[in-house]
Amino acid sequence: MAGLSKRYGEVVAVAGIDLEIEAGEFFTMLGPSGSGKTTTLRMIAGFEEPSAGTIELAGEDVSRVPPYERAVNTVFQDYALFPHMTVGENVAYGLRIARVPKAERARRLDEALEMVRLPGHAERRPGELSGGQRQRVALARAIVNRPRVLLLDEPLGALDLKLREQMQVELKAIQAEVGITFVYVTHDQDEALTMSDRIAVFNEGRIEQVSAPVELYERPTTEFVAGFVGVSNLLERDGERFTIRPEKIRLVDSATSPNGLRTERGRIAGVAYAGMVTRYTVALEGGGELQAIRQNVGGASLGAPSERGREVIVGWRPEDTVAIRGSSTTTEEEPP
Repeated sequence: MAGLSKRYGEVVAVAGIDLEIEAGEFFTMLGPSGSGKTTTLRMIAGFEEPSAGTIELAGEDVSRVPPYERAVNTVFQDYALFPHMTVGENVAYGLRIARVPKAERARRLDEALEMVRLPGHAERRPGELSGGQRQRVALARAIVNRPRVLLLDEPLGALDLKLREQMQVELKAIQAEVGITFVYVTHDQDEALTMSDRIAVFNEGRIEQVSAPVELYERPTTEFVAGFVGVSNLLERDGERFTIRPEKIRLVDSATSPNGLRTERGRIAGVAYAGMVTRYTVALEGGGELQAIRQNVGGASLGAPSERGREVIVGWRPEDTVAIRGSSTTTEEEPP
């Protein structure tokens, strides 16, 4: 994609983005509602026509090519299965429309159901399946035609938390097995970090950062990315703006820590028990607040609520801080 833009009257949904996705990559477009990620996906699919810019697929400009002539398929959140058809008929529908011979259809149907861990389900109907199984049927229907690119628009959004987490692992495994390029849209940061090879963070129609998950989380380049991807502390000291993750913050006993920590004094303003961890909000003497996380090992969490109001010293390693800038105001993305 080069200089890709989309306007709806005076509203700029996508503001001139440049993006290159590698073949065989699990690439995620992450951002809040209205950030431009879904509009970008729809332009790749051909459901929306760009106002400016180009979209290339394997070196071919497909910007004005209709959806049915592009080597891409789309999986939606609502599955869009035909309820009156069996699973097998749903999956093989595209093959039948393409007049693929019956024997070949049957072979590829079996392969697709095997890939999505649903062998033996061909004769069932969608209404007899769980939400996770219906999502896998939709995935099988999309990959059975062997597209170059599979577009996935919030496909796990309707599932409950445990099933969504299970499907994240399975979806990544399926992608690695079939080797098709996946372009995935989500607003869920954990989902993006769990599955992706690289992530593009969208904000107000622009791309703030494109990075691998570890780099994105550990080294955010803008204030928006630091705040949107996970929880982050933003501080300004001596004219420098920097971010530090809560799990990097330690509650220490003295300001002269032998570990070379940077320390500040404060007071515990809030305590929140969250199962595996306890979250502390510390009001700093020098201004601002920090969130810190302590693992609940043994009985460490039992006395946590009583710590509210206690004076503490917080510390962190200087190398765990990341200097940041304001959100992107140019049309060019950060290099991956």
